[in-house]
Amino acid sequence: MENKNNPRDLSVTNFGTVRQRRYDVAILPWGATEPHNLHLPYLTDALLSQAVALQAASVAAERFGVEAMVLPPVAMGAQNPGQRDLPFCIHYRYDTQRAILTDIVGSLAHQGIRRLLIVNGHGGNSFKPMIRDLAVDYPDFIIAVSDWFAVLPAKEYFTNPGDHADELETSVMMHFHPELVDILTAGPGASRPWESEELRRKTAWIPRNWLKVTDDTGIGDPSLASAEKGKRYVADCVERYAALIRDLKEM
Repeated sequence: MENKNNPRDLSVTNFGTVRQRRYDVAILPWGATEPHNLHLPYLTDALLSQAVALQAASVAAERFGVEAMVLPPVAMGAQNPGQRDLPFCIHYRYDTQRAILTDIVGSLAHQGIRRLLIVNGHGGNSFKPMIRDLAVDYPDFIIAVSDWFAVLPAKEYFTNPGDHADELETSVMMHFHPELVDILTAGPGASRPWESEELRRKTAWIPRNWLKVTDDTGIGDPSLASAEKGKRYVADCVERYAALIRDLKEM
């Protein structure tokens, strides 16, 4: 039987493996629990963050000799108004997310790990204020946060990228988990913009009411998505992450 014990994936490895290795960096994939148009799973953000993190950890080890452990993904995301009305879309408050991150950092620090990379897959999550607070409590602990879907310019890889369950997310899911993509059922991902020109210009920010923005929960047409596009984007994204993991160790 094939050995599926990946020593850099805490979701599947074991203590017998972990205790024989030294890890320089911990990676925390973070997503949400929410609908993704009609064709992607609720845990898309968590699944993709984990997949990107695992590939980056492998490249960092092979290329730079840096060992990183990818923690189990957190599927607890903050949601916009209207999303809580959708079946099984779960909103987690800022305080809940902060408590989770605080406990994770406290545990890692106690074990002697001082480097954490948060690979975020959900646009509604905001970690910077939490990280600033944790820097006061753990001054020798470095926490980096990154939105994997924004590491590279989406327009250089995709024909018409959007914001949610779009060509980008669908392509990357086709690459990592094609068995979870039912592209034939996908909605068009059409969205209604703000009436205010200044809000469209991003002069200010207001959370969007999801029920008024989109009919299928998607923002962006996924119809041109392909596994090949997803693979190309991820490959370049992972190169950047692997270099970052190396830098975090050396800082």
